[in-house]
Amino acid sequence: MSVTVQILRESWADPDLPLPEYQTAGAAGADIVANLPPEIRSQGVTLAPMQRLICPTGLRVAIPDGYEMQIRPRSGLATKHGITLPNTPGTIDSDYRGPLGVALINLGAEDYTIRHGDRVAQAVIAPVIRAAYVLVEALEATDRGEGGFGSTGKR
Repeated sequence: MSVTVQILRESWADPDLPLPEYQTAGAAGADIVANLPPEIRSQGVTLAPMQRLICPTGLRVAIPDGYEMQIRPRSGLATKHGITLPNTPGTIDSDYRGPLGVALINLGAEDYTIRHGDRVAQAVIAPVIRAAYVLVEALEATDRGEGGFGSTGKR
């Protein structure tokens, strides 16, 4: 199944950088690159440990109705440098038309510099099922019951 995501480049964005793209035939996520404003392209932007920032992509998107764009971390950045997303996965709703930014956090022990054109996240397009929320008097009992965080044991 294929879905078309419309993309608009910001007027200041570098047109030589790629649009989100899949790196392999079996990839679920399309890589998103940092498209830094002209005044900081040469030096990049440095994230200190525990610092957060919104990394610009220079893009705006139109997700088809009934879908969302999930913004997820890149595993290599996370495991090698501690760079991840504080709200993973981030959701881009089908009715949002503002700038596409990627919330990043440095969970590593050292500063990390994001360079213009670096792959910083991946986008996964997923169907959205809307639920009806109904107030009831009681919930159906289950074997698990009220067991929450860690209640199913360790392996």
